[in-house]
Amino acid sequence: MEVKAEELLAHFNECLAADYRHVEQSGDFALVRQGDALFLYFEKSDGLADWVSNFSFAVRPYREMETTWLCHRGFLAVWKAIKPYLELPLADPTVREVTVVGYSHGAAIALLCHEYIWFHRPDLRDHLRGFGFGCPRVLWGFLPAWLSARFQNFIRVVNPRDIVTHLPPAVFGYRHVGQKLALAKTPGLGPIDAHRPENYCQALLKKEEYENVGRRHRRRPGAAGQRN
Repeated sequence: MEVKAEELLAHFNECLAADYRHVEQSGDFALVRQGDALFLYFEKSDGLADWVSNFSFAVRPYREMETTWLCHRGFLAVWKAIKPYLELPLADPTVREVTVVGYSHGAAIALLCHEYIWFHRPDLRDHLRGFGFGCPRVLWGFLPAWLSARFQNFIRVVNPRDIVTHLPPAVFGYRHVGQKLALAKTPGLGPIDAHRPENYCQALLKKEEYENVGRRHRRRPGAAGQRN
């Protein structure tokens, strides 16, 4: 799934500015309905409590599972606190398209929400998109092809050296899923600063400028046939 920087930046800014509802387990979500399209946003980590849970053990996400897979216990607890508020809107048959967006801790919740929609609304699988900015690792253990396929339309936007994208550590068995979209490296940006929202915005703006230059070059008469 190819997405332009302009759209990525719009999704990220909407995620940052959304009117969030705070629920149990330090969960924060926002829901926007536009015609037959539903947009779901999940907020970044809000304090120490969220990041303590980021090192919890892996568990099964559902009690009744024909095929078992495991995910991060802390992220799952937050998603389960939010899920009851979204079950009815997501079950609405007039919803024909869903976009899920999250940043940081919220990106992990967005990923679990994406999987929930994929499983419970098979009619939306071709109209479901997910975007995780600065997403930590969420799933655990060996990831079979059938499981990875559920996240083929979930894009992880990664600012190089972002420390959160390396948590929880892979040595503990946690794995990334979805398509990775790496932004251009910013010289001198450390692991913590690389995760800050303003630096994601800056990197996305640079990507947008690069794409615009490329489009102008392709439109220039005779550009395709020129040689240096």
